[in-house]
Amino acid sequence: MAKYIQIYRDILNKIKVGDYEIGTCLPTEKELSEMYACSRDTIRKALNILLQNGYIQKIKGKGSLVLDFTTIEFPVSGISSYKELEKTIPGDTKTYVNIFLQSEVTNEIKKELAMDKGKMYHLERVREINGEKVILDIDYLNGEIIKGLSLENAENSIYEYIEEDLGLTISFAKKEITVVKATKREKEILDMKDFDLLVCVKSYTYLDDGKRFEYTISKHRPDKFRFVDFARRNKEKDLLQDE
Repeated sequence: MAKYIQIYRDILNKIKVGDYEIGTCLPTEKELSEMYACSRDTIRKALNILLQNGYIQKIKGKGSLVLDFTTIEFPVSGISSYKELEKTIPGDTKTYVNIFLQSEVTNEIKKELAMDKGKMYHLERVREINGEKVILDIDYLNGEIIKGLSLENAENSIYEYIEEDLGLTISFAKKEITVVKATKREKEILDMKDFDLLVCVKSYTYLDDGKRFEYTISKHRPDKFRFVDFARRNKEKDLLQDE
């Protein structure tokens, strides 16, 4: 095993057990190179892996800051595929496709997809992070708009297929966030520990022509995620001036 991989794993273990606490900085590159009896270039390679996996952030003039890896930040206002979000998630991630079906749109989903008739896709995917199954995604897609979707696309990235293969532009989404009680099946599918509740994010996603193509129900184990947004204050007089 390469020396920098060994160093990466040793530093990572020290972060996880609390030897290097969240919010503090790691020893300097010089100090680490002396500790591990290696070159600073080897240390930089190890630190770069920690950086890429979201365990540290390099701060100019301060060094390598240990980040809070116990919860994962999910943006509320943005539209990102899980594959894109994976880049910000520390550790190993896997996706399991439990359901991949194409059928006539059901009465229950017609309203959600703004369809009267036609084909729809129904998908169920489980997201595993660091060996724990903590997200359940249930997706319904308008098969008259999103054509030719495959199991391989579902395992990789549906948005990547829509934008790169179909040449469509994903524009905006409406989202609703609630906390719901986990069902018996959800407790069987996910690694719930002692939790009975899930954070449920319902999304309606649209193309740039205003067509709704996707309805998603995404359920998250509550201890693993932080849902974040950016908001700017507008005073009442500013709002009135805009009218």
